[in-house]
Parts: sequence; structure tokens; C-alpha cells
Amino acid sequence: MNRMDLRMLGLFVVLALPVVQGCACHSTDANEVGVLTRKFTLMGTRGVQAETYAPGATHFFFPPFSTDWNTFETKLQNLRMRAKGEDEKGLTDDIEFKTVDGNDIAVDVTVAWRVDPSKAPHLVQKVARSTKDVEARLVRPATRALVRDALNVLRSEDFYTADKRFAAAESARKRLEVALAPEGVIVEQVILQEHRFNPEYEKVIREKKLAEQTAEKLRSEAQAAAEEAKRNLESAKGTVSQKLAEAQGQLEQAKLTADAELVRATNEATAILREAEAKSKGIAKESEALAGAGGRTMVKLRIAEALMGKQIIFMPTGGGGTTLQTMDMNQILTQYAAGKTARNASSANSGQ
Repeated sequence: MNRMDLRMLGLFVVLALPVVQGCACHSTDANEVGVLTRKFTLMGTRGVQAETYAPGATHFFFPPFSTDWNTFETKLQNLRMRAKGEDEKGLTDDIEFKTVDGNDIAVDVTVAWRVDPSKAPHLVQKVARSTKDVEARLVRPATRALVRDALNVLRSEDFYTADKRFAAAESARKRLEVALAPEGVIVEQVILQEHRFNPEYEKVIREKKLAEQTAEKLRSEAQAAAEEAKRNLESAKGTVSQKLAEAQGQLEQAKLTADAELVRATNEATAILREAEAKSKGIAKESEALAGAGGRTMVKLRIAEALMGKQIIFMPTGGGGTTLQTMDMNQILTQYAAGKTARNASSANSGQ
């Protein structure tokens, strides 16, 4: 080492001692990341350092005049853009635009976003050096432009339909994600809050919605009445079916009773007929028996039995009353019995 080199080394030591003695330390909170920028250096790379310093730590040996230190919050941030109340100061900050059918509308919007810790050095180099500056310079302008583009495709009535509002908010979030993610900003959610039309138009919309609700209520009532009528009809059909079944049962029972009565009457008539036939045959046989000699003897016997103990007086007939005629009673009774037997036999044969 020559004398010139020794002189330069000594000068460096002399100049470096105060710097080393004055080194500073930097800390990050639990929800912060740090970024170091070297303005000039004898060692390493000058400019914004690619290294990101972790949250909740303290870092040492930073020369106070040759470096800059910036921090970014990593927790969720809420950018609120809304109309001011009557008792609030400042300009209104809601997003105004026209719907696709040409009506003026203003919407209160909240965007939930956060810094991507891995891209904090990029934010320092290209965008801003603090969280508030990132919101003011990047997030807010992008939100006002891209959310407006996502919403102005809706019709006026769509803002009264929750599903369409949610779909439009998700479309706005995706647009912001595409635009801001490369810059180090992560968009978590876009929330659409109150919206305001022209007062006259709002009145028309409210009246229309009220009319639609009334019509829907009437349709529901009509449908309920139709269902009730249908239930009543089914109930009536059930009652009629039940009565028809009861009548059918009674009819079947009556048929069975009539059939049983018919069978009973038929059997009774058959029995009477058989009995009459038997009696007729008996009479016929008896007539046949009486028609013979034995029958005549039996008749005489029965007449004799009938006349037994009876007093028989024979009266004289003729002109002078003095003539006494005699008659053969046995002959008379025999003839009488024979004639009666013949008549009975004739009657029996005609009954067959």
C-alpha cells in the first residue's frame, strides 16, 4: 500500500467515525412494514431497497443522513365516499353518474383495501411513501373511475334489486383488482350503500314499486284463493265419493237381502207345491181306494157310524095319507156314498 492509499484510508476513517457513531434505529408496529431508501452509499445499492422490513421489529445501524425510512399499514383500510349530511362540513364525495336509461344517480361507496407487503418497495418507488398517500393518489381515483364504469350499465330500477346491486359491486371489485394488484394494492370488497335519484324520479319509482307490490300481493291472494278452491273441490269430491260408496254399499246390501228373500220365498213356494202335490197324490190314491168294493164298504161303515144312536122317522107320502110306503135306506145310503166318492175323485183329477 503506497502513501496515497494510506492517506485515503485515513480520510475515510475520519469521515466514517461520526457517521457510525450517529447511526439510527427504526421500528415497525404490529401492522406495519418498513421500506429503506439509500440516498447515497459507499457500499450496497443506492435507491429504494428491495427488502421489506417485517412488522413488529426494531432495526439498527441506519446512517441518519444517507437513508430514508417509510412505513405502510398492512391492516384493512376503508375508503368511504359518501354524500355529506346537512350538519357536516366539506364537499360531497359520493359517486355521481347516469344510468343506462339516462337518469342521474349518486351512490355512496365504501372500498375495503390493504397494502400488499411484498410490494411495499414498489409503492415507495412508483406511487407514494405512506398509506394515506397511496389511498389519495392511487386507490381513490381508480375507485371513482372504475366503480362508475361498473355501475353505469345498470338501469334505474336495477338499484332496487339486491342481486343486481351485488353483482355490479363484484364487477367493480374485479376491475379494481386488475388495475391495482400490480401496483401493490389488494382490493377486498366494494360495498354499495345508499343511492339517490332526482327527487321527482324517486317518487315515480316508489309509486311504481308500491304498485308492483300491490299487484304481487293481489296475485298471491288470488293464488291462495285458487288453492283454497282447489282444496274445497277435492274435499267435495271426497265427500261425494264417500256418499257414493255408502250408497253403493247400501245397494249391494239391499240386493243381497232381496236375493235372500227371493231364495227363501222360492224355497217356501217349492215346499208348498211339493206338499200340495203330495196331498193331491194322497187324495188320488184315496179316491182310487174308495172307488172299489172296499171303498163302498168303508162308506157304508162310516154312514152307519154316523147314524148310530140317531132316531130315524119315516113319513108317509101320497094323496090319502093312509098309504105307507117303505124305502130301502141301505140302498139310498150306498148310492149317496158312491156319488160323493165319484165327485171327490173328479175334483182331485182336475186339480192335477
